[in-house]
Formats: sequence, structure tokens, C-alpha cells
Amino acid sequence: MATTLFLARHGQTIWHAENRYAGVSDVALTGTGRAQAEALGRWAAAHPVAAVWTSPLSRAVATAEPACRALGLVPRREPDLRECDFGVVEGRTLAEFAAEEPERAAAFRADPVAHPFPGAEDPRAAAERGAAALRRVAGAHPGARVLVVAHNTLLRLVLCRLLSIPLGDYRRVFPRLRNADLTELRLDGDTASLLSLNVPVGVFPGVPLDVPGT
Repeated sequence: MATTLFLARHGQTIWHAENRYAGVSDVALTGTGRAQAEALGRWAAAHPVAAVWTSPLSRAVATAEPACRALGLVPRREPDLRECDFGVVEGRTLAEFAAEEPERAAAFRADPVAHPFPGAEDPRAAAERGAAALRRVAGAHPGARVLVVAHNTLLRLVLCRLLSIPLGDYRRVFPRLRNADLTELRLDGDTASLLSLNVPVGVFPGVPLDVPGT
């Protein structure tokens, strides 16, 4: 039975507002980020899901909290949904890195998988762990609708892996997942289908369905 996953990037943080890389660092939500989380909670109240899964990082957990509160659910944390480790650019902007390492920055822009940042997690490994995590989530809720709150780079890599898009194209094909907007993905065994991308929760067209037990 196909499982429908609603993928949401966490709400805005200060680092993301400044376009700084936030990977393994635990960065808190801004006021805007908290408002985005509340909007996601209102969407969940109107379009119930069977379960909510999150990255273990606090910005993802905080973004999922209003949805869990609205539905009376306990969030389930999946360590493999954490964001990528960005190595030497953690907490920095790409422009700052380029000013110091122009050749490495140019190589990253050309192919971010073949030329990741120094000290960063291998993007191929991140894609594999994230894709495996989503398959486990889907397997735990066959035929159901599930909200998954995670991270920008990880989710873009995972979408490429599941949809058979070359990983090196993730920044071009998916330039950005907007904070707390929804991307709808259907998983049916080894088959993945992208139904929508970056839809604001206030206008998301989903209709509540009868949700099988979990």
C-alpha cells in the first residue's frame, strides 16, 4: 500500500535567514520560524496525518510540535533524518568560503557531490541514509499519510535518490525547499512519485482522507 509523505523543511532560523549553512549545529527558530511552525500545525489540524516524524535536531522538533499538539500525536524522531554535516562551512556562507577558497567554491558549485566542502559528510552517504529513513517511515505506516519534518539539503538529496535524478544536480533541480512548505511524496515499495513541491501550507490542496491505523 502506498504511503503519502508530506515533507517539510523546518522553520526559519537566524543562520538560515542570513544564508549560513546550518548542518549538525543546533540552531533555534526565529520568531518567523515559530510562526511557520504554527501555520504547519493549522494545516495538520485541517488535514490530519497518522504520524509525525522528525529529525532529532531541535529546529525540526520545534517545527513539528504544533502539528503534534493539534493532532494529539507524539513525534517520532529518526536520527537518519538529521541534516548533513557541512564541514568547514558550518555557520558560514558560501560567499565567505569562496572569498577564502575560490577554486574549491567553484568546484562545489559545479558539482556539490563530487566536490563537497572540506570535512563535510559525503553527500552520497547522506542521500542513502535519508532515503532509507523515509522508506522505514513509509513501511511503518502502509497506506497512511505521514508528516516528516527535516532539512533542506538532506531532503533535496533524498528526493534525487528516490526519483533517480543524478545527485550532483540536486542544487539545480531543487534550488531550495522553503521553510515549512510542503512537498508531497508517495512511496510504494521501491517506487517513488513526486506529487507536489514547495506548496505553502495555507494553500495546500490536500483533502483529509480516512487514515488506516498505524
